[in-house]
Amino acid sequence: MAGHNKWSQIKRKKAVTDAKRAKLYSRYLREIQIAAKTGGGSPDGNPRLRTAIAAAKAMSVPNDNIDRAIKRGSGDGEVEIIEEITYEGYGPGGVAMMIKTITDNKNRTAADVRHILSKCGGNLGGSVAFLFTEKGIISVPKNEISEEKLLELALEAGADDVEEKEDTFEVSTDPKLVHTVSEALNLSRSEVSIRYIPATSVTLSGEEAKLMVKLLDMLDDYDDVQEVISNFEIDDSELELLAV
Repeated sequence: MAGHNKWSQIKRKKAVTDAKRAKLYSRYLREIQIAAKTGGGSPDGNPRLRTAIAAAKAMSVPNDNIDRAIKRGSGDGEVEIIEEITYEGYGPGGVAMMIKTITDNKNRTAADVRHILSKCGGNLGGSVAFLFTEKGIISVPKNEISEEKLLELALEAGADDVEEKEDTFEVSTDPKLVHTVSEALNLSRSEVSIRYIPATSVTLSGEEAKLMVKLLDMLDDYDDVQEVISNFEIDDSELELLAV
């Protein structure tokens, strides 16, 4: 996961074209829609929806678009029949992958995901979910609070741990408690997310690393894919060169 997180951070830092921004907006709005569909249209009683809205706002998705997505998901407004499907399989070098999709045609999406994986030395099928543990993550800029104070507040609020990263501290929690802990911390610049932490990782280099980054790029460009979870590791310097 560390490799995948690093790749995502590098991609986010690069210039975003209008076309790419529109695709990102669509991805965030579909997540909001499916969250409202599965858990109701009130963020107060739907942690997944609250997380999705916060992520969309952080990317400057317009409020009107967010409101329309909530209405579509909760059945108030235009109807779009979509469903959420997670595909499991393997990437180059035996990397475990879970590919989360939201689709209006599961047969098309399954065929397309299978084709993308096969082009990059991977395959669809098998069960890998047991290799990952779902965690709530609160990312806090280092200049927001001291590590000692953050650890004290986080543990008191029910968090599991605090880990130091390059520019941030990451507070890990039970996914069901992530918003409760975030509100208890009351830090204005924190970001809340749900991540899957792998029990083991696969280190890639050379051609396998190139194929892995190519695979992530292809999945990222595919409209039906919402999120890719994997357990690869690539050296930071090599990843910087590959993620262009």
